[in-house]
Amino acid sequence: EGTNFHIIDGRHPIIEQKLSKNNNIFVSNDCNLQFEKRLWLITGPNMAGKSTFLRQNAIIAIMAQLGCFVPAEKAEIGIIDKIFSRIGAGDDLGKGQSTFMLEMLETSNILTQATTKSLVILDEVGRGTSTYDGVAIAWSVLEYIHDKIRTRCLFATHYHELTNMSDIFPALVNYTVHVQELNDKILFLYKIKPGSADKSYGIHVAEIAGLPNSVINKAKQILIKLEKDMLDLRVKANDL
Repeated sequence: EGTNFHIIDGRHPIIEQKLSKNNNIFVSNDCNLQFEKRLWLITGPNMAGKSTFLRQNAIIAIMAQLGCFVPAEKAEIGIIDKIFSRIGAGDDLGKGQSTFMLEMLETSNILTQATTKSLVILDEVGRGTSTYDGVAIAWSVLEYIHDKIRTRCLFATHYHELTNMSDIFPALVNYTVHVQELNDKILFLYKIKPGSADKSYGIHVAEIAGLPNSVINKAKQILIKLEKDMLDLRVKANDL
């Protein structure tokens, strides 16, 4: 009857099966959503495993409610009345609904129907609009979930500005996906750990995808300039 959601060495059953066919090992992760720490804000680079982590815990929850064995070393899960997800991107142009409109409709559905007994997974809320709009919406959604719904939630984002919320909202905790940087490259370790990421490694992912070297190099130059301009802006703001 409790609201604990404690998974030890949880795995994604479908991805694990596919990896095993190629003699690869799926990296397991713990998830402990106690009421006092019920809202996890997860940052980290693209392709590092954030979305997989969200989905595997939702799958484990569904399997447990069915009475099935679950892909984990141990699981303690209170009764869940509903599971909500906002993942991926899509549109319905025939009805005049953009990708961002569908994202907001799905988020609205979650905020109006979730209860304290629900499990919510949210992936990149606010990404379909400008950065400032997106951060503002994501912050407000997180605050509403924390204060009003008070439900268990895994929230993945690239908005590093949101990590400051842990100083204000006691039930929100920061987690990140562990990566290692080696000679200007990154190694994905697929392990969720406490803390927050300080960058998204988006250009590295673009490089893996095969964008021309000239595009990658130019993007790196622009990123350095933008980061410097942002740092200068912050220094000026602190002087005001």
